[in-house]
Order: sequence, then structure tokens, then C-alpha cells
Amino acid sequence: MEIDGKQVKAQIWDTAGQERFRAVTSAYYRGAVGALIVYDITRPITFLSVSRWLDELKTHCDTTVAMMLVGNKCDLENIRSVSVEEGKNMAEEQGLFFMETSALDATNVNTAFEIVIKEIYNNVSRKVLNSDTYKAQLSLNRVSLPNNGTPSSNHNQTHFPCCST
Repeated sequence: MEIDGKQVKAQIWDTAGQERFRAVTSAYYRGAVGALIVYDITRPITFLSVSRWLDELKTHCDTTVAMMLVGNKCDLENIRSVSVEEGKNMAEEQGLFFMETSALDATNVNTAFEIVIKEIYNNVSRKVLNSDTYKAQLSLNRVSLPNNGTPSSNHNQTHFPCCST
């Protein structure tokens, strides 16, 4: 996908949220910069598991993680067990984005990924801009012009590390 005129690629891992994958998932958390925590709106037990998955993310992730709570199967409104309001409230309490999707008919699926990927991009960009390495590069590459940019008749000007003599 393209963000700010740059091509951004995302590597996505689906851990399926199943207990049999639980031992493997902690390895995926290291270095993760985004997560979609998905529950089934027709199965309240999956919604109750969200807190545990959030705790695991917070325990194992190294960095700020862009997270979205996703209620899946919104196409099954007639057998819904978890209300939209419950999902929104949990997301708000945890500081997460929130969206309902349908994997069956693709409702909001791309949008959910796009929102998280854009947030990851913004988080990574902020980290780069705030890093000491970036700040050091800025100070080394800064150009200073004496006399407000007008040529000087003084040939004994100070030379900066970025400029050759």
C-alpha cells in the first residue's frame, strides 16, 4: 500500500488465537509493531479472551504497538452475542482502534488493515524523527550561510564538517 507517496509493505502473521498456537505466538510478538485482536461477535467466549491476548501483547512486545480490536462476522447480525457497544467500550478503555468486519463478504477487512498499517507507519516515522541518530544526522547535514545568505568578503569563514574546503 502507499502512504505519503511511499510504498509500504507489511508482513502479517495469523496466529488464529487458538490455544495450540499459544507457545508459538510469543515468538511472533517480538518485534511486532501492529496487531489486530479479533473476536467473533457470535461467540462471547472469544470476546472474553481479548483481555488475555492484550496482556500477552503488552508483555512480549518490544515497542509501541498499533492495535485494533476487531469484531468479526458482522454479517451474522441475527445471531450476534457481543454488541457493538461492548466492543467499542473495550477498545476505548484499552486505547485501541475498533471496527467490525465480515471475513465472509469482506466488509471493512481492507480498511482495518489499512488503518493499522498507517498507524504503524506513523509510529515508526515518529521514532525515526525522535531518534538520536536522526537528530545527529540533521545537525551534521545542516547548512549555515553567513550574513543571511549573502556572499561574504571575509575569506576566513568557519568551515563546517559537512562542507569541503
